[in-house]
Amino acid sequence: MRSSHPRSAAVAALVATALATGLLAGSADAAEGAVSADPIRIHDIQGTTRVSPFNGKAVAGVEGIVTGVRTYGSRGFWIQDPDADDDAATSEGVFVFTSSVPTVTVGDAVKVSGTVGEYVPGGVNSGNQSVTQIAKPTVTVVSSGNALPAATAINEYTVPSEYAPAGDPAAAGSINGLRLEPSRYALDHYESLEGMTVKIGTSRVVGATDPYSELWVTVKGWENTAKRGGTVYGSYESQNTGRLQIQQLAPLAQQPFPVANVGDKLTGTTEGPLDFNQFGGYTLVARTLGTVKAGTLAPEKTKAQSPGELAVATYNVENLDPTDPQTKFDNLAKAVVENLASPDIVALEEIQDDNGAKNDGTVSAEQTLTKFTAAIVAAGGPAYQWRTINPEDKKDGGEPGGNIRQVFLFNPARVSFTERAPGDATTATGVVREKGHAALTHSPGRIDPANPAWADSRKPLAGEFFFRGRTVFVIANHFGSKGGDEGLTSHHQPPVRSSEAKRLLQAQAVNGFVKDILATEKNANVLVLGDINDFEFSATTNALADGGALYPAIKSLPKAERYSYVYQGNAQVLDQILTSPAIKNFTYDSVHINAEFSAQNSDHDPQVLRFRP
Repeated sequence: MRSSHPRSAAVAALVATALATGLLAGSADAAEGAVSADPIRIHDIQGTTRVSPFNGKAVAGVEGIVTGVRTYGSRGFWIQDPDADDDAATSEGVFVFTSSVPTVTVGDAVKVSGTVGEYVPGGVNSGNQSVTQIAKPTVTVVSSGNALPAATAINEYTVPSEYAPAGDPAAAGSINGLRLEPSRYALDHYESLEGMTVKIGTSRVVGATDPYSELWVTVKGWENTAKRGGTVYGSYESQNTGRLQIQQLAPLAQQPFPVANVGDKLTGTTEGPLDFNQFGGYTLVARTLGTVKAGTLAPEKTKAQSPGELAVATYNVENLDPTDPQTKFDNLAKAVVENLASPDIVALEEIQDDNGAKNDGTVSAEQTLTKFTAAIVAAGGPAYQWRTINPEDKKDGGEPGGNIRQVFLFNPARVSFTERAPGDATTATGVVREKGHAALTHSPGRIDPANPAWADSRKPLAGEFFFRGRTVFVIANHFGSKGGDEGLTSHHQPPVRSSEAKRLLQAQAVNGFVKDILATEKNANVLVLGDINDFEFSATTNALADGGALYPAIKSLPKAERYSYVYQGNAQVLDQILTSPAIKNFTYDSVHINAEFSAQNSDHDPQVLRFRP
């Protein structure tokens, strides 16, 4: 590894000596008892690794120019040393945590004394990077109205394509102990600028404005570009290093944050301190914010099925319940009719009970479904019937009290539901042979609900449908969420994805059930669909498809069109439809109507598959 800058090393040696004798390194006017040595500079505090060499130590008389003031959340201000060293690994900026509203102003030259610490947004168990800060500060304003240090440009030429080293075995898989290599790794590049004023030029929006006044851009216009302007997340090895979260800084916070959709442009210069945020990692907190130039993105409409085609869709409707405004029901219904062309079968995820999040033991969703199907009719769609199984109260996860479940909607004018002894929340459906064909013992029925894989999670809903003389088995799923996984910017690389273990067991259970159907009837038409909560290249999807039992139909699309959800600027697959081997010829569409837009009826895009059984 490269050695640290000689000047930094010399200062660190002096500080170590001073600390060993109980003294405090600082400037000449520091607290009584400080040694008379070169003053501690910000780049000395930041050091050449993620954790400050001064972590937990007191410093005095640290000089800098105030470059940003935050009056909300984690209150404090950023300072930057305009006299940089020549080591690219050391940042020249640092955050001063005041807890109360700061009294300094941008452009003030200050001296700060306090305790250096490493604050981890989200907590020490989150896996997030820590932010070096000076806490419990004593601040002296030396002068005001000073010129600000020049902003460092972040662009496609400065950000490396390689995301991070594979990990440091000496640090138990953590990259904390490694010297930053900002010219080689993107995470190191961003970390080396932590707390400094940075700027970006005109950049493509890859994550729409959210309710928290945030959006995502990419400074690499060419990086894994989606057909409609986003950035596709296509493998664990390609993290799209040009992505950057944009927030705003007071006094901009008094102005409306721009509304942007994926594919828009954030034009001009956006400039401000580089922070690390609990939700999204490295974040440019804008002191100067560019202007949004709107693109032409519009919600998609899929092709209608022909008379001989069966159209099957999956749609996560995001905690739908009767307490939602009528406009949500109307907009979702309009999408089913106009954007999805009224599929013959629609598997819905996140249908809540009749009073939503009110936690009073209610589990029925009759009112929710009555209201939704009525809205579809009002939008010009078919009079869908539904089949579902009410969950046990508080046993299926999701929003507390909401009792979310999967539901089948079907158009009785086009397809019929094969009624067999309906299952209940705890009774498993099975597979039997009937007149030479596979059949379910319960339709609708749940798959192996007692399996620990489904503890506090939605149990798969299986149904038997009949279309133009052929049986079609449909299994609606909503696998466990990614909650608890470390973010892509984690100090562990690769990040710990703890939630995968549960989804893997869930996928194995569903795969085993599909294999039971295929063992009974080799050419059975089986569709497994829903919010799988995992990527098309994931171990979860591989387990679902194991042994050739199923094929992830989204893989039939070009890579630039494979996504159903946008998270932290990555357009990615969460919602899927998988087909059994008998379903050889089909058309597939990920219908982009929500995920790319600031105004959403759900955070998921629905999926539609059409085929001739």
